[in-house]
Amino acid sequence: MELSAAILGIAVALTLGAMSPGPSFIMIARTSVAFSRRDGLAAAVGMGVGGVFFSAVALLGLISILTAVPLLHLALKVLGGTYLIYLGYRIWRGARQPLVLEITALQSRPTQAWRSFVLGFATQVSNPKTAIVYASIFASLLPSEVPAIVLVALPIMIFAIETIWYSVVALVLSAPSPRAHYLASKAWLDRTAGAIMSLLGLKLIFETQQP
Repeated sequence: MELSAAILGIAVALTLGAMSPGPSFIMIARTSVAFSRRDGLAAAVGMGVGGVFFSAVALLGLISILTAVPLLHLALKVLGGTYLIYLGYRIWRGARQPLVLEITALQSRPTQAWRSFVLGFATQVSNPKTAIVYASIFASLLPSEVPAIVLVALPIMIFAIETIWYSVVALVLSAPSPRAHYLASKAWLDRTAGAIMSLLGLKLIFETQQP
């Protein structure tokens, strides 16, 4: 039960993180608006593959540390919870910032899905903060002993979360009416995500104080 709750918590935290507008979100949005829905979906798959890469790196590093120094698990939970609070604050603070899609300079490029896939993958792996986010969430929520099947399942889950979310972004922002509705609702959506992320971090820190 504890492991199932941990995996559910990881899924929620990573989904909220993916939903927060950042470089990856902007790239998918611009690709979908400037080129085609097909390009946006290809870039979304590239984002998912990049997520698998960073999640594997984060998991291997975390397991190595916990194996060497088991007492670090408690400290990592506190640090991870603190980082989640920080992420929540960043999401909340940026809620009012408009989402700018500068597409005029890109519209001359012909549609080519494989290039969009490579762009999505490169955008994901060029941001080392992604690995830090994964490691913080894993350290905060995973138990000290993790079954091998979970080490395989987590990257698959991350691929699904990243690919599905950015595919939704591609589908929504490639159509004018849904794009307008999203932009109008961006502030309260970001604030909701930021509040949930911060509450999750507070919950993790509070749990470390329990006997």
